[in-house]
Amino acid sequence: MIFDAVILAGGKSSRMGRDKALVELGGQSLLARQIALVREVGAGEVFVSGREGVDYSAFGCRVLTDCFSDAGPLAGIERALDASSSPLLLVLAVDMPAMNSAILSKLLKSCASARGVIPKTRSGIEPLAAVYPKLAMDKLKRELRFGKTPGARWLAEECVAVGLAQFMDVSDADAECFASANSSEEYQRIIAELDFLDAARSQAQPVTRPKKMSTK
Repeated sequence: MIFDAVILAGGKSSRMGRDKALVELGGQSLLARQIALVREVGAGEVFVSGREGVDYSAFGCRVLTDCFSDAGPLAGIERALDASSSPLLLVLAVDMPAMNSAILSKLLKSCASARGVIPKTRSGIEPLAAVYPKLAMDKLKRELRFGKTPGARWLAEECVAVGLAQFMDVSDADAECFASANSSEEYQRIIAELDFLDAARSQAQPVTRPKKMSTK
């Protein structure tokens, strides 16, 4: 499977109070972690959709800044689709600390050569950890040029509606990998859940779970 990847790290992080991309997990920033994940599953070129004025040189990736202002994640996806020379683009938000390479591999195995995949959990679709086709770029660019900012969910649903992508059902267990850390409190809940899962696996016995972390 030939694909590039983009890590969406250009958000304002207003609820977190600091740049989410630089928050650390196990001594590694979330941005470095996500870059490592997409490289592990075979991404060709890895882009960082970042903010103006932030130095990302230490991460060894081509940095893209939005061409369309105030368009949220759509602007980052549009910029990466435009920059990519591959038929598929793996999109991954920087603020999903529970994401792992096994889930990303499942997404990629469900793709066709020019057809993406949108994960779908019990709570709904997950447009910021999905695979989009290069062919979606023109329609997305057109929407943004007209000043429309319908959101990443719109792009995912539109791709499926016109046959450029398909939904992939995600199990309840795997759905936890899509949890977003938009605030310090959410980040701590996710880390607590990850610690619990690690402990449960090492003990190989039933353990009372902590409060279930929220998903987007």
